[in-house]
Amino acid sequence: MMKYAYVNGVVLDGTKEMEPQRDVVILTNGERIEKIGAKDTDISGYEKIDLEGQYIMPGLINLHVHLPADGKPKNKPTDPQKKVKMITSNALLRKVGISLCENYARTQLMSGVTTIRTVGGVLNWDSLIRDRIRAGKTTGPRILAANMAVSVPGGHMAGSLAYEAKSAKEVKHYVQEIAKDSPDLIKLMITGGVLDAKVKGEPGELKMPAEYVKAACDEAHRLGYHVAAHVESPEGVRVALQNGVDTIEHGAKPDDEILALFKEKGAAHITTLSPALPYALFDRSISKATEVEQYNGNVVFEGIRDCAIACLENGISVGLGTDTGCTYVTHYDMWREMQLFYKYCNVTRKFALYSATLGNAKIVGIDKETGSIEEGKCADFVVTRKNPLEDLEALRNISMVVANGKVIQNPKVKKAPEVEREMDKFM
Repeated sequence: MMKYAYVNGVVLDGTKEMEPQRDVVILTNGERIEKIGAKDTDISGYEKIDLEGQYIMPGLINLHVHLPADGKPKNKPTDPQKKVKMITSNALLRKVGISLCENYARTQLMSGVTTIRTVGGVLNWDSLIRDRIRAGKTTGPRILAANMAVSVPGGHMAGSLAYEAKSAKEVKHYVQEIAKDSPDLIKLMITGGVLDAKVKGEPGELKMPAEYVKAACDEAHRLGYHVAAHVESPEGVRVALQNGVDTIEHGAKPDDEILALFKEKGAAHITTLSPALPYALFDRSISKATEVEQYNGNVVFEGIRDCAIACLENGISVGLGTDTGCTYVTHYDMWREMQLFYKYCNVTRKFALYSATLGNAKIVGIDKETGSIEEGKCADFVVTRKNPLEDLEALRNISMVVANGKVIQNPKVKKAPEVEREMDKFM
């Protein structure tokens, strides 16, 4: 139970109205923030950590992560079903797969993300890793785990990161099976994605019938779980909201009916601009996307952007996630999603930082635990040399991460040069 006194830092507390606070001392006792006081606060009995004028803020929260992939671009397309079948084929390969996912989770932490929400993984690996971190057997962020998702034959990630349900009864069965490993939420794949579409203008084709969605949501809610859903078309958003989905992942351009449904249901939109950007905006010689994929990527990118803007204008909660695992979206680049949110969704840098901390915490119901620097909350911090309210790229290089009170000085992540080079062009 280490006791630390963080002094000489500039505090950004994570609230919507946050302003830099100087001459503040933060005292932590084990996992918790014990006291926030003036610079003359007695720190006897605490180990002093002199921040030397650096900026300290809540740890970032990434609400949309797939742990089994690293996001590095591949020379040729891969078959996710074959990869998952191979990595789960025997005990040794399963052990290797879990270790890889564990390392990716650790990379999130080392980049300043102290909480991740996984929304589609292999078997029950996400909750296994979550429990290992909780037990102190490995180092990583807090994990809100969905484990496997539920899809339909021919649906998004069917047979790899999602079960294939052929009826409403099977959907209910799979929700029950997933619940046996005590996840934190249930994930549905309601529509297709960019790469699922075969012709221009078809990204987000509705795959899961409305009665399946209702059966899944009813059973998940009965068991006490919220439901997140992959949705990339207006029709899909409407079906998801009408039948009980709690968070729309990605989204699409909304109409008045959709916005009314968001409000009526108390649902939130999780913005994920990072994965759509390469397909929409990269030169195709770089992205290796076909003309159809680029066209559909632009439809999805604009739909996610328009959904976020419309939701914000109508007082609907909007969260941030990277969709890490998609091509060119790594486990260390939450700052990019924040920058894209600022650049394309008409928000301030302050609001982007709030959204990635306390705003995200509120959406998933952990704001009593983390998301802001307040007495009694978990000691989850990130420290930067520069002020992210002036430039969010300050979060690109982290000088310290604190997770559950544990201090990690000068955290390092191995970066992919091709991702840095190409994504930087659009920041």
